[in-house]
Amino acid sequence: MDLILWRHAEAEDGVPDLARTLTPKGLKQAARMGDLLRPLLPQGTRILVSPAKRTQQTAQALTPEFSTEPAIAPGAAPQAVLSAAGWPHGTGCVMLVGHQPSLGIAAALIMTGREHGWKITKSGVWWFSRDPADAQVSLRLVISADQL
Repeated sequence: MDLILWRHAEAEDGVPDLARTLTPKGLKQAARMGDLLRPLLPQGTRILVSPAKRTQQTAQALTPEFSTEPAIAPGAAPQAVLSAAGWPHGTGCVMLVGHQPSLGIAAALIMTGREHGWKITKSGVWWFSRDPADAQVSLRLVISADQL
């Protein structure tokens, strides 16, 4: 199974939280990351996106073909985020477009088995692969929008 964690790009401040939109910088970050990811994604990748406007806009920079997943909304428990993806026993490739700190803590759980406060930068991506034959996890890609 492959699991891709993509944090939303830079967003405006404000309330209500779910209605916050991307800044002009955030739109550029999302577009650059979408351009990088599009040719790399395996055919049939399932893309699950938080219901927040900023995550929806981030995912739109990659493709209009995604599903909204309330289980990964702001404030979601990291274990709920991983469960929404079917990690670690699912199949295929799943991308989650979500929020800090949930995604960072989920990444720490994958790598260490503990809930550490790891940070995924805005529009940053962490890509994990789990080999079903030996249950080994590989970190395939870590990249921030600033590196593009």
